[in-house]
Amino acid sequence: MVLSQLPPKPDFEALAASAPATADRRTLILALIGNLVSSWSNNESLFIYILMILLKTDQASAALTFATLNTTRARLDLIQRLSKIMIKDRALDRSLSKIIERFNETTHVRNEFNHCMYTVDAGGQIAHTQSMRIVQTKNSLQFGEMKPMDEARLKSMLKTIKEMTRINRDIWDFLPRLEAHLQSNAVLSREGARQPNPRGAEK
Repeated sequence: MVLSQLPPKPDFEALAASAPATADRRTLILALIGNLVSSWSNNESLFIYILMILLKTDQASAALTFATLNTTRARLDLIQRLSKIMIKDRALDRSLSKIIERFNETTHVRNEFNHCMYTVDAGGQIAHTQSMRIVQTKNSLQFGEMKPMDEARLKSMLKTIKEMTRINRDIWDFLPRLEAHLQSNAVLSREGARQPNPRGAEK
């Protein structure tokens, strides 16, 4: 007889009976996960406006460019490369780099909860997450890291959500600064183009 490698089937009736007693904590965890995902998505979407300003285009064209690049990393890479060409103010360029760096840090947390399996204990509580990533050790391959959904983990999630809120506000503050900088550059370029050529100089 071949032994099955499948885990035992959960006792769904027992879980359903236990679920009401743990509903509040489960709802809290699900709310934190939802907040992480929605806050991250809103922040990523704000980079469309940064791309719009850097490309000197309209929102629809920037959104089309943004969506054509099918990973967040590719989108941010394009923004960073454009910034090296378009932004002449080093302090402004550093501000953008810092925003992207902070956003990337929150991305790791978002991915952690967006790409995992949730383990429920006998009482119906979400007890652990198991990463869907394959972890390679010195001697073997392991299927994902397991982490407890304890109080420290919940506090860490809340801390990341607050940081996402700060990033959101900082991007909104950054947008008019970036727009003003590029408009100023455009004015200087036009004025330079109107300067008379020295006598005898070729255009």
